[in-house]
Amino acid sequence: MFQGIEAITFDCYGTLIDWEKGILRALRPMLVVHGKVLPDAEIVRLYAEFEAEEEREYKPYRDVLMNVVDRFAHHCGFEAEDRERERLPESIARWEPFPDTPKALAALGSRYRLAICSNIDDDLFQPTLAKLTAAGASFERVVTAQYCRSYKPDPRHFRVALALLGLAPHQVLHAAQSRYHDLAPAATLGMRTAWVNRPSVLDGRGMTPESASGTTPAVSVKSLEELAQVVEDK
Repeated sequence: MFQGIEAITFDCYGTLIDWEKGILRALRPMLVVHGKVLPDAEIVRLYAEFEAEEEREYKPYRDVLMNVVDRFAHHCGFEAEDRERERLPESIARWEPFPDTPKALAALGSRYRLAICSNIDDDLFQPTLAKLTAAGASFERVVTAQYCRSYKPDPRHFRVALALLGLAPHQVLHAAQSRYHDLAPAATLGMRTAWVNRPSVLDGRGMTPESASGTTPAVSVKSLEELAQVVEDK
């Protein structure tokens, strides 16, 4: 599985960062203020649907998230104020890594070159970077939607990452939670893939859109810690 692998690229939000918790903490209070109480699973399902629609054409991720808030407001029958629209993108700075992330990244970074492929703006990613590198890991490249001017599942993220790393697809493992955004397009290019199947309020698929067909990963794990252990055992 890992023979010939020189680098691991990672999706960030949902794989390294607990974005479901961050999203719920940002959106739930706004909905409650407007008298709308939705189950967590419904909030996450709607978020996945709205975000995918907003990412069909490139715009800054900050705008994507503000438009997602507008879509929630329209769905629930109210109009979001400017400060409410800004709350979701501003909350990213407070989204935390999964507990195993920093240490596992450090372990993986001792054996492989690491890179990020994320649907994010450069400035919104900066607070996250400090949290991911807290245990000593470093990323050789960070490929953002702002840099690519596109959003995954567009394969441009992966083409750019391969070019910047100077590696062939078969030399890179892409680790991610979303089969739709990450695993399918990476596999199409010939990259090997690892499904980091994090716990989700949407059992079995996380925020992968329901209509999306998945792909069969080379390896499936429940956490980054488990991926690091699989690597260690090889």
